[in-house]
Amino acid sequence: VIQAEEESRKLIFSEKEAVWTKFSTQINVGDVFEGKVGSVEDYGAFVHLRFPDGLYHLTGLVHVSEVSWDLVQDVRDILTEGDDVRVKAVNIDRGKSRLTLSIKQLEEDPLLETLDKVIPQDGSADSDSLTTSNSSTIEPLPGLDAIFKELLQEDGINDVRISRQGFEKRVVSQDLQLWLSNAPPSDNMFTLLARAGRQVQEIQLATSLDQEGIKKALQRVLERVP
Repeated sequence: VIQAEEESRKLIFSEKEAVWTKFSTQINVGDVFEGKVGSVEDYGAFVHLRFPDGLYHLTGLVHVSEVSWDLVQDVRDILTEGDDVRVKAVNIDRGKSRLTLSIKQLEEDPLLETLDKVIPQDGSADSDSLTTSNSSTIEPLPGLDAIFKELLQEDGINDVRISRQGFEKRVVSQDLQLWLSNAPPSDNMFTLLARAGRQVQEIQLATSLDQEGIKKALQRVLERVP
């Protein structure tokens, strides 16, 4: 019951609220649903959730930032009304009857990897190769020298050096890619990964900065280096 009018003795119901009350209790943050894309807007896409009875009882929003780990300029480039998708519940506002969903969180963040994960070692003869060495014997990927010099100009960064490199079986991108690894820091040492062509290099960063500080420093450096 949403509103009661005493004079007319009417009870006004909201079917939408009744459905929300019944089915929202069956959802918890982290639950994964099969869904169907409804309307697609500039800010995201609405997805109808399929429940065990096979019906689509509730609808949630996948914000544009939760569609893909890649930068999404236009949601319509990726999602179309009627598409079947898998989504994860990331926030439930029971007071406002709002459900926030994510597509990208069903995949691991490609920018949070370790070299061992990028180049898995299965012991087979044709597996990708991973070598351990020091910076004096590994030639930095094209463009890294300039980035290293700029990083050392940043406050809080004391040393930058390549520790290992590996070779992937296939070329992911010829362009230089640089990202912060999810390897836990040790003794103020953070790990970066750089990739170009088949080569992947692991870079050790000695710094007093925290993770957010390193991200900001990297952003400034990459804006300065052509």
